[in-house]
Amino acid sequence: MNKIAILYGTSGGNTESVAKQVQDLFEGNADLYDVEHVSLDEIREYPYYIIGTSTTGVGDLQDDWEGFLPSFTRLDLTGKKIAIFALGDSASYSSSFAESMKVVYDEIADKTTIVGQTADEGYTYDDSMAVNDGMWVGLPIDEDNEYDMTEQRLTTWVEELKKIFV
Repeated sequence: MNKIAILYGTSGGNTESVAKQVQDLFEGNADLYDVEHVSLDEIREYPYYIIGTSTTGVGDLQDDWEGFLPSFTRLDLTGKKIAIFALGDSASYSSSFAESMKVVYDEIADKTTIVGQTADEGYTYDDSMAVNDGMWVGLPIDEDNEYDMTEQRLTTWVEELKKIFV
C-alpha cells in the first residue's frame, strides 16, 4: 500500500483517464480506486487522498460520488490531507464550471486539511462556486474545450502535491 489513494468516479471515462494520468505522475507511489467498487476498509489507512470527480448537469456531483461521499465523510479524516480535482465543460456550463469539487469540498472541509488549491488563472468560464477569493478549491480540468492544457495543469499540480504528501 502506498501513502496516496486516488479515488475517482467517472461516467464517461474522462475522469478515470485523468486519475490514471495523476497516478502516473506520482510514479508508482499512488493507488487508484474507482469509488463505484471500493470499500471503506480498503482506503481507511491512507494519510493522503486525491479525489477526482466529473461535474454533471449544472454543477452536480458525479453519480458514483453521490452514493459514496456520505460513507467517505464518516471516515475519521483527522490529520489526513486531501486534494480535489474536477472535470467540467467550461463552454457549455460556463456558469457552473467544475462545481462538483465544491460539493466535495463542502462535505469534508471541516473534517480534514484540503490542499492543492489552484489559482484562477488561464481558465475561460463565466462563474463557479468552486472559486474562493481567486483560488479554486482544487484543480479544474476541461477535457472538452481545454484538453491541450490538461497535461501541464496536472504536472504542475502534482509537483505541488508531492511537496505536501511526504
